[in-house]
Amino acid sequence: MSLDMERAVGRSKAPGREYPSVSIVVPTYYEAENIPLLVERIEALREKSGIDIELLIMDDDSRDGTPEVVASLGKDWVKLRVRKKDKGLSQAVIDGLALARKDVVVVMDADLSHPPEKIPEMLDVLAGGADFVIGSRYVEGGTQDDAWGLFRWINSKVATLLSRPFTRVKDPMSGFFAFRRSALDHTYPLNPVGYKIGLELIVKGGFRRIREIPIHFSQRKYGESKLSLKEQLLYLRHLWRLSLFKLFGRSAPPPGRPVVLEKDLEPEKRKPSVGA
Repeated sequence: MSLDMERAVGRSKAPGREYPSVSIVVPTYYEAENIPLLVERIEALREKSGIDIELLIMDDDSRDGTPEVVASLGKDWVKLRVRKKDKGLSQAVIDGLALARKDVVVVMDADLSHPPEKIPEMLDVLAGGADFVIGSRYVEGGTQDDAWGLFRWINSKVATLLSRPFTRVKDPMSGFFAFRRSALDHTYPLNPVGYKIGLELIVKGGFRRIREIPIHFSQRKYGESKLSLKEQLLYLRHLWRLSLFKLFGRSAPPPGRPVVLEKDLEPEKRKPSVGA
């Protein structure tokens, strides 16, 4: 284990502190090289903190050896679902939410840009009264790698500005967030397009006490960013859908059932495949 990782995981479970169980939902597409590194860091967190964690890898049929990588790890708490239909990051996350069985759901990327070592702090903030916690680059103490690039920084800032009619949080574009799974029983049906599932949940989940904690956003270790012009255009379409929801969609109460896509999950998606 690297020195940086040892420092990050150095926080152990405090005497008498009992953390809730956690389902980590990770959407993947051509991330096979990053998965072993991510699992290593989450396993170190499990051992140091004592948190009961399941890792749900929702892969969009990458065909890059992801099933073989997961199987080779031999971890019964790491579960893989290879998705053949409705591909896309947001849809992958929603399918993962439907499969989650632990008390708290954490969503994060596979590319090591989000530090799993911050999960105990997220759980503490939830225990302190928050109902949605965001790992943020833009609150005091938040940072990002210099190699992130001016274009991506501008893109993130513009996207954040466009989200202002829906939320005042400083980093609504973050893909690293946590909330209690029980909140899904009272969430409006989700129909996002693109990759900003966090914003969709903030708007349709009715979360009132949203907190942001600072994180260091790292440059990915392997692979390439999925950000493209197509994704940027889908984000604009997503904002339009959210606008329609704010204007017309709240006339009916949210359903009292676990959240799924607007159509029901197919039977084959109801039980995750175990990668070990």
